[in-house]
Amino acid sequence: MLENLINLVKENAGDAIINNPAIPNERNDEAVSLASNSIVDGLKGAISNGNISDVLNMFNSGGNAAASPVAQNIQGDFVQNLMNKFGLSNAQAGSISGNLIPSILNKFIHKTNDPNDNSFDLQSILHHLTGGAQGGFDVQNIISKFRESKSSAGIMDTVKGLFQ
Repeated sequence: MLENLINLVKENAGDAIINNPAIPNERNDEAVSLASNSIVDGLKGAISNGNISDVLNMFNSGGNAAASPVAQNIQGDFVQNLMNKFGLSNAQAGSISGNLIPSILNKFIHKTNDPNDNSFDLQSILHHLTGGAQGGFDVQNIISKFRESKSSAGIMDTVKGLFQ
C-alpha cells in the first residue's frame, strides 16, 4: 500500500513539491515520502485514537476529503513535518500541504472506491493500518457494516462490539 501511495503522491506532486523552489530538487523524493508517511501516520493515528468512523466516513466523502477531521489533521501534521524537516515557514509549508494533501486524499479515496482500480482497496488499507486482525478486530465486518448503514452510529456500534 505504501508504495502505491508514494507513487500516487509522486504523480501529483507537480507544483507543490517538484516545481517548488522551497524544496531543493535533490530532496524531492524525501518530500514525497514525507507526504506519504504523513497520510499513513494520520490514518493510523485516527484509528488508534478510536476514530475509525471518521476514517471510514472520509473514504465515503464523495470527493470532499478535505472537510474531514482526519484530512485536516493529516494536513496539519504534514505542515509541521515540512517545517521541521525542510526549515520552511508556516506559510510555505501550509501552501504545500494545502495544495497537495486534499488532492492526494481525494485521488486515494477515488481509487479505493473504484471497483475497476485495484491499486488500493479499503480492506487491505485498514488491515495495513491496524496491523491485521487483532483481538477480534474484523476489518471485513466493519467495512460491510459501514457500506450497509453508511452511518457513523452503525460503525461505532460495530467497533464497540468488537472490544466487549
